[in-house]
Amino acid sequence: MSFDPDPKVITFKRVLYWILLLLIFSIITVIANYVGYKHPMSEALMGMFILSGITLVGLLMERLLPYQISNIIYISIIGCILALPFVPTSGFVTYYVSKVDLISIVTVFLAYVGIGIGRDWKDFKRIGWRGVIVTIFVISGTYICSATVAQIVLILTGAI
Repeated sequence: MSFDPDPKVITFKRVLYWILLLLIFSIITVIANYVGYKHPMSEALMGMFILSGITLVGLLMERLLPYQISNIIYISIIGCILALPFVPTSGFVTYYVSKVDLISIVTVFLAYVGIGIGRDWKDFKRIGWRGVIVTIFVISGTYICSATVAQIVLILTGAI
């Protein structure tokens, strides 16, 4: 799908493309969530629609607002606000989003990244063996640091 040369321009075609990608991502995630964690598909689908809606609003805000802020920050802020205990949407949002397991989302996301790398295989080959080694260290380091932080949090909260 071709877009306008300016990625900051919001076109109807671009928004429809985002919606299509989020819909496909949501359906695949719900299936993975059901197969792997046995969460009810209808509740997980509602949770993914909530997450997709937040994502879409964050993408639009990045392009519409005059500030140089990443869409990830907008998405995080919107999600946090909607889940605050004193906000009327809190119960609804937290209930349905809790029915979507994080690993399901990450699995689908990593598959998408793998496809993206496969499409750019020529660019990936240009990086060479040094890039592969750096990639392995980055992924391993990220995993080890994340696991360490998770372990510390679990110990501090008394979960283990």
